[in-house]
Amino acid sequence: MPPTATHGETYAVVAWRAGREVVAFHGSGYASPCGPGVTHISWSMAKSMTHALVGFLVADGRLDIDAPADVPEWADDTRSRITLRHLLEMRSGLEWVEDYVDGEKSHVIDMLFGAGKDDHAAYAAALALSHEPGTHWAYSSGTTNIICRILGDLVGGDGSEQRHQRMQAFIDERLFSPLGMSSATAKFDTVGNFVGSSYVYATAADFARFGRLYVRGHPGTGEESLPKGWVEAARTPIATDPETGNGYGHHWWTWPQLPGALVATGYEGQYTIVIPEEDLVVVRLGKTPAEIRTNVVDDLIALVDELRRQNG
Repeated sequence: MPPTATHGETYAVVAWRAGREVVAFHGSGYASPCGPGVTHISWSMAKSMTHALVGFLVADGRLDIDAPADVPEWADDTRSRITLRHLLEMRSGLEWVEDYVDGEKSHVIDMLFGAGKDDHAAYAAALALSHEPGTHWAYSSGTTNIICRILGDLVGGDGSEQRHQRMQAFIDERLFSPLGMSSATAKFDTVGNFVGSSYVYATAADFARFGRLYVRGHPGTGEESLPKGWVEAARTPIATDPETGNGYGHHWWTWPQLPGALVATGYEGQYTIVIPEEDLVVVRLGKTPAEIRTNVVDDLIALVDELRRQNG
């Protein structure tokens, strides 16, 4: 549909209750193709998928999130005190500026499109420590891509092509395929690491299928569950964003207006809202300027409230 002054462009809004679609809206493709089968970019909703991938390896006994993060660049300095938990909580203490407008001071723009575009994790891992690990919260796409390199190291592969192939297979076999996310595509950087900060493409329905993983704690097809307490940690705020008042857990946001919900967000106004106790998932995909994004959020909260009333 054409962009509006209050909401920008809305490509899709879907809601699923107990795995059944109860709301389905798709735009008419004003600036981007739209429709039930059209995939759209996740932007930072991919971070919450990265959290799931970490969870699977924790469940496998291959990762300890309280151990020092396995980052060779940090082995001989104070950054060696950074744990995987610090990275999941965005409390690594590493220098970082997450600014999507001012390219002169933005690390995230430089990482994705500038000096770090070929090797995102190396770019982020090279930055200095500006705070003691665990003491300061700062939202950082760089820390997510460091996590993705750690995952890639565990999954294995010699050379960028094999590394890419093996991590792609891991994502497909453990996340996309069990959840039925047939449209989903993960993107990789030049050295073969999953860009888990930003780059998954999927339909609105498949983002909803991902959300249901955090309703049930498992894919629903006999595969291993997420570790005990994994969903709770994701929705337990360890910090509050001073700009929005929203809480941050482990690679998921929380909204004070929706107690108990987990929210995956993307910077152009992409949202996956998960309310586990009600088996309710709401997805909105679109492109909305930051200055009017609260209008979209308000509408999504109103939609959740209406769906709750209908179910009550």
